Amino acid sequence: MSVSSNLRVAIVGGSGYAGGEFLRLALGHPHLDVAQVTSERNKGLPLHLVHPNLRAATRLRFTSLEELREADLIVMALPHTTAADRFESLQGMAPLFIDLSADFRLDSPERYNRYYRKPHPRPDLLSSFVYGNPELYRNQILKADRISGAGCIATATILALYPLVQQGLVARRDVIVEAKIGSSAAGNRPGLSGHHPERMGVVRTYAPTGHRHTAEVDQALEDSLQVHLTATAVERVRGILVTAHPFLPDGTSERDVLAAYRESYQDEPFIRLVTARKGIHRVPDPKILDGTNYCDIGFAMDHDTSRVVVMSAIDNLVKGTAGHALQALNIRMGWPETSGLEFLGLHP
Repeated sequence: MSVSSNLRVAIVGGSGYAGGEFLRLALGHPHLDVAQVTSERNKGLPLHLVHPNLRAATRLRFTSLEELREADLIVMALPHTTAADRFESLQGMAPLFIDLSADFRLDSPERYNRYYRKPHPRPDLLSSFVYGNPELYRNQILKADRISGAGCIATATILALYPLVQQGLVARRDVIVEAKIGSSAAGNRPGLSGHHPERMGVVRTYAPTGHRHTAEVDQALEDSLQVHLTATAVERVRGILVTAHPFLPDGTSERDVLAAYRESYQDEPFIRLVTARKGIHRVPDPKILDGTNYCDIGFAMDHDTSRVVVMSAIDNLVKGTAGHALQALNIRMGWPETSGLEFLGLHP
């Protein structure tokens, strides 16, 4: 397959948040042609009736999965556990696959069983997928025909901690991480806003302990830390702000910390370091990242305790889901890594 040719894309399960966001990005991508979008509930309906932001962008209608035709790339945006169950019937339909669910993010069935409290339905497939975090796995993605989209909270957490781990700047194994998440990251769960942002109310704790994305953090950081993750749903639809509290070795300076982040991310097109020490924009803010594929990272030192507070902000549907996956696809196909992902965000 030529790197210069366009790919015919089929999105399986395109009526939800993840599938809809990949669809939006794919329609504006110079090398992707969206050929089909499936939804059992909405089959026959124009796409814009579910995704009104796409009005006049395409004349496609939802089809059923039974009507799926062969394509160059299949993007699976199915509910968790569904992709693993369906993959047997889909794998002959395209040479390239991206899965946006959690089904193929972990590389070991034991880790999956520990965090998901049940055996993986297709453990034989886990090793065939590459974890779609370009900042850590770019070399593996270059050769991957199956890419698993990384989790949104996991992405923000991994990118916040990875440079410190790489440079040996974490003095204690235990690290507290608190994630403030919008309703599209919380999902449609009882007692939360889920798919009904108009019903958002007070701030609620979404996962006090045991969040499943911890498994991805452990895997990416090679179990070097004991991450204690709490996720809290706040009154936003999009966005994640992760605040991590690692402790540094004695004598570590602010310059040492900044150098670690610069060394890891100086060539990364979608990592922006927030280094301002004055003004109202001196910390990462997910509000200015809506619709973008950027991850903004900043930190503040607590010199009295050798603690560094690291803040990492993303749009959970773009850098945390569809955009991250599209970035990985760009790498795999040899296209410019920023293709289709150039949007800079809005302010105010």
